[in-house]
Amino acid sequence: MSLLRRLRDHPYILEAAYRFTMAVVRRLDPFMKRIGYDRSNVVFRIPERLVKQAVFDCKMCGQCALHFTGMTCPMGCPKNLRNGPCGGVRADMTCEVDPGMKCVWIEAYERSRKMKFYSNDIFEIRPPLNHRLAGSSAFINILSLQGDDMPAAWQTQTGLTHDDE
Repeated sequence: MSLLRRLRDHPYILEAAYRFTMAVVRRLDPFMKRIGYDRSNVVFRIPERLVKQAVFDCKMCGQCALHFTGMTCPMGCPKNLRNGPCGGVRADMTCEVDPGMKCVWIEAYERSRKMKFYSNDIFEIRPPLNHRLAGSSAFINILSLQGDDMPAAWQTQTGLTHDDE
């Protein structure tokens, strides 16, 4: 088992790294706002791609859902499903499209149970992917609120946000 695979199976470490990264990015927000989010995106997307691709097999969708999915990239699902399994999960927990791989959503659920802060976020409905954001930095998109136009019917009923962390 590779080191990166072992790291993925310990999402609480990745969760801490994600929280730290978000804190740093939020602190840099006034600077990024001043120089412009488009310019900031050019700078951020390169290291973001390198790290997230190596650790999560990230597809750079621009709307990262890692903390919602047990630090498992839902775009690894052959059907690109963002809100849970398709219903075709085999009895041995493998994917119906690629029987050689475990269902991404089984992994997401199992890993989410190991997380301290975001463990219940897997139950929140995510909006469909905005393909216009593909290839851009998810962190910059979070700051600039791009792709944050979720219909009211899809918004969480709990009223909980991650802004207070």
